[in-house]
Amino acid sequence: MPNSHNHKFLIFHRHHFIVYISPVSIVAKTYQIFELLVISREQAEMDERFWELLEEASMPVLEVLIITVLGAFMATKYCNLLSADARKHLNKIVFVVFSPALVFASLSKTVTLQDIISWWFMPINIGLTFLLGGILGWLVVKLLKPEPHVAGLVIACCSAGNLGNLPLIIVPAICMEDGGPFGDIATCKSLGLSYVSFSMALGGFYIWTHTYHLLHSSSDEYKALQASKETLAIQNEPNQDLDATQESHLLKSADKQDQDQEAIHFQSTKSIDDDEFTKNQPIVRHMSTTGKIRNVTFMVKLKGFLHLIVEELLTPPTIAAVLGLIFGAVTWLKNLIIGDNAPLRVIQDSVTLLGNGAVPCITLILGGNLTQGLRSSKVKPLVVIGVICVKYMILPIIGIGVVKAAETLGLLPTEKLFQYVLMIQFSVPPAMNVGTIAQLFDVGQDECSIILLWTYLVAAVALTIWSTIFLYVLA
Repeated sequence: MPNSHNHKFLIFHRHHFIVYISPVSIVAKTYQIFELLVISREQAEMDERFWELLEEASMPVLEVLIITVLGAFMATKYCNLLSADARKHLNKIVFVVFSPALVFASLSKTVTLQDIISWWFMPINIGLTFLLGGILGWLVVKLLKPEPHVAGLVIACCSAGNLGNLPLIIVPAICMEDGGPFGDIATCKSLGLSYVSFSMALGGFYIWTHTYHLLHSSSDEYKALQASKETLAIQNEPNQDLDATQESHLLKSADKQDQDQEAIHFQSTKSIDDDEFTKNQPIVRHMSTTGKIRNVTFMVKLKGFLHLIVEELLTPPTIAAVLGLIFGAVTWLKNLIIGDNAPLRVIQDSVTLLGNGAVPCITLILGGNLTQGLRSSKVKPLVVIGVICVKYMILPIIGIGVVKAAETLGLLPTEKLFQYVLMIQFSVPPAMNVGTIAQLFDVGQDECSIILLWTYLVAAVALTIWSTIFLYVLA
């Protein structure tokens, strides 16, 4: 039996075994239990936060899916409200009226000249999403070899992201969380709306220049290929002249005999000098005309290239983006239409009202195209999987690297929310306007509806996971 100086407790077991326990071990065990309780509590909070993020990220995606289902129902034979012609006419209204109004309203109201200067890296970041996404989309096309008219669409879906309505809902929702990583809720929400509005306007500018040109070129190439195939098929058809008469056959044979006699006469009167001259004549003619042909070809190409640039820069959404930047940057112009005391505030209100119709109409058209796409689309499942992998696996990882590298080099503001928006730009699903442009040029709209449907279904979970990762990286 130990004495009291050994600083040990005696604990008698019911089977009369005696166990000696040190006070130090009791403290250690208590600390371990406390540590496990703290870890389990933090884990529970993280799980709760993940499900909250899942709910917030799912809401805008579910809104898109619900309106898509409504559009699909409106295009069925039971309603017949969104026929193919109706979708084309509605799409033109979106292109000419609704999309420009949305871009102008968001830019002129939320962006100032100081913002444009301090947020200079955001246009570069969005340009990188288009560039890197386009390269990855090109690799998907080369590896999986989809149909020719789908190739440009796949590259467009990989490069152009939804930089508008999805971040417009997700970013303020992140700010509304209690104890969020971005400070005061009111300041975070105000800054977040400004960042997202600028992002949406810049994204629209890139879409209506880069993606517009991409699908326009793809449409021209596909139509030229189809025309050449039709011409070749006509040429390969057997010449069956059922109305030919005996007289026509005699005339053809007589003409052939006359041509043969002329050829024999020409060959018999040809001299050696003439033979040498004819050998050298093509060389002299080639040397004299090569320079002119090259000059004419270069001038034609240059003229066509400049005409293409002007044509794409004069699209209604691009013009609206330029005007929005001008009105946002010039103070006296902004004061004319923005604010409660602005003399022409009714113009901004009207433009905003028109802009609010852009997203619902685009989504309804997507649903209408979906009904036809499910029946007639020939897009390969592997192509859809390839687009999903690019959008939700490769590009977000690249985005983290780009933003952290820019932060290390001192190229970014100190605001963590700004960096979060930059990362989100790499992880959003394809832009809805891709469907608008595909419908506009009548190329791959059925396949586009299938790709957008699956990418938006996956976006609910993917955006939540990546939002959680981005918050962890920025913490």
